[in-house]
Order: sequence, then C-alpha cells, then structure tokens
Amino acid sequence: MSYLREVSLNVLLLGLVSFLNDISSEIIMPILPMFIMSLGGTGLVIGLVGGLRDSISSILKVFGGYWSDKTGKRKVFVYSGYLTSSFFKLLLSFSRLWQHVLIFASLERVGKGLRTAPRDAIISESMPKKKGKGFGIHRALDTSGAVLGSSIVFVLFWFLGFRFKSIILSAGVFSFLTLVPLHFVKEKKKHPRSISLMMGLESLSKPLKFFILVSSIFALANFSYMFFVLRAQEFFSGKLSVGIPILLYILFNIFYALFSVPFGSLSDKVGRKKVIAFGYFMFSLTSFGFMFSNSLIIFILLFALYGIVYAIVDGNQRAFVSDLSSRKLRATALGTFHTTTGLMALPASLIAGFLWQLSPSLTFLYGGIVSLFSVMLFISFKNW
Repeated sequence: MSYLREVSLNVLLLGLVSFLNDISSEIIMPILPMFIMSLGGTGLVIGLVGGLRDSISSILKVFGGYWSDKTGKRKVFVYSGYLTSSFFKLLLSFSRLWQHVLIFASLERVGKGLRTAPRDAIISESMPKKKGKGFGIHRALDTSGAVLGSSIVFVLFWFLGFRFKSIILSAGVFSFLTLVPLHFVKEKKKHPRSISLMMGLESLSKPLKFFILVSSIFALANFSYMFFVLRAQEFFSGKLSVGIPILLYILFNIFYALFSVPFGSLSDKVGRKKVIAFGYFMFSLTSFGFMFSNSLIIFILLFALYGIVYAIVDGNQRAFVSDLSSRKLRATALGTFHTTTGLMALPASLIAGFLWQLSPSLTFLYGGIVSLFSVMLFISFKNW
C-alpha cells in the first residue's frame, strides 16, 4: 500500500483506461495478421496494414500534442481519441476484403493519434519527480490488459469456436467501456497559449531533437509485431497454426507487463540513456534470434525476450522525452516524438514485408542490423 500511496490517482485511472482499451485491442491484435491472410492478403499487405496503422496515428500525434498545449486542455483530446478508436474497431468486424481491413484498421489509429500525447502529458505532470515509475505503471496496466485480451481471444477461438469476425465484433462492443474511468481523470487548469506549431518545434532542445532522430532510426528497425506472429505460425499447422501464435503473443505481453515498472524505476535511478540503449541492443539480439527460430522452446524464449524489450523501451522513451522538454511544450514534444518515430513505421513494415517475400530471415536480419546502428548512434552523443 505504501507503494501505491506514491502513485497519482490520475496515473492509476489512465492505467485502468488503457487496461480496458487493451483488453479490446488485444482481442483483435493476435488474429489480425491471420484475418488479413484469410481475406486474401499477402506478407506485403500485412506490412502495408501494419505500417499505415502506426503512421496515420503518428501524423496526428504532433497535432494532438500541439492542440493540447495551445488550448490548455488534455482530457477532451484523450476522450475523443478513445471514442474514435472504439467506433472503428466495431466497423472492422464487418470487413469482407483485406482492403476493408486496411481502411478500418488505419482509421482506428486516428483515435490513438489524438489521445496519446495529451494522455502522456497528464501522466508526466501527475508524477513530475518519478516519471519513469509513472510511465512504467501505466505501461504495466496497459499491457496487463493486453495479456487478458489475448487470453480471451484464445478461449474464444480454441474452446468456443468463434470465427475471426465474431471475435472482432465482441472486442469492438467491449471497447466502449474504456470511456467510463476516463470520466474521473482530473486535469490541471491551464490557460490557452499563443503559440504556433513551428515555434513549438523550433523550441525543442538539441538533445531532444537528437534523441528523436535516434529513436526514429530504431523505429525503422522495429517493424510490425505481425511479422513475429507470422514467423511462429510458419512452423505449425492446422488449429495449432492459430493457437500457438496466440499463446506466444500472450507470453510476450506477460513479460512486457511484468518488467515495465522495474525498468521504469531503474531508469529513474541509473538514467534513461543507459536503459534505453540496452533495450535497443536487446531488440537487435531478439531479431537475430528470430532468424534461426525453428522450435517451440526457442519461440517461447524469443517472445519472452521480445516482451522484455518493449518493457525496457516503450515507457522509458516517453519519460526521456518528458525529461528533455519544457513543461509548457511537453505535449508538443511528446507528439513530435510519437509522430516522427511513428512515421518510420510505414517504411519499416513495407521493407519488412518486401524482404519477407524473399525470405523471412531477411526481415529479421534487417531489424537486427538497423537496431545495432541506432545503439551506436545513441551512445555517441555526449551532451545529454
């Protein structure tokens, strides 16, 4: 209980919002690549869907952050974002062609683009002295929802015999529960500011701009999770070709949830740079490992490691951006970070999809090499 006394109620409420949202999202995510394949999609199509989902949301993140700083409001953007996502999740269940999935899955991420930077700004402002812990708690709750959601999809598919479309419809309906705890989040009153987007971007510090560059290069290596799922599916047949990848995806999320808070707290103590650079390096090792994966035991180890990598990197990158930004432009800075790194998702996944057509091993070789380059660039910069 003493541990929880140090945690802002806003962080817990936003964590609960993300927990519920991720239950819904992660009922869909493990089966999405297989759903696309069932509608006639290919590896390149999966790369296109995965890349567009992240890129479209990311284009809006800088604007969501800027509008939040300019108006002095956070919560309205967070609420609108979750509502938009819920609506398009519902429509996704009515897809008849892979082109429908492309449209609805991409538009669902418009909501993520609206909400992410203002939400992260609320978290940062709610625990200003322990941002790493705050973001770690949020990511842990978020990912706990992912564990539960991906467990639910396994039960629906394996034991209850639900088809893909019925599963997605159930997830879409459930997602509207996300809006309930959001009602109780309190935001500090802020006055509207007379700032322009360009003025805000130009005011970002040199270390922050350099970190955004480095994290963007890493994002170019960090292609869609769907290729990791497809890699596992290759080695199984029949019902196991869907069941095993779902279980491995659950394992990924369990390790993501378990290690988010410890690595967030660690970065508060030893510094973000060391922890993030280590995470980038571990992603490189994970990618190289997937090149040679050929048994269930190896897949179990690699998906666990993949989860630890996300626990190290995801929340700590956000905390580092918050550290390097001024309070009055924090949402703009977070939005710029999310937009720039997110825009890399489209070329990253398209390259991964193209290489997949040649050989799946080339996809993971590419990820490992580019990630190593981001590590070397990161540690070369001394002026933090």
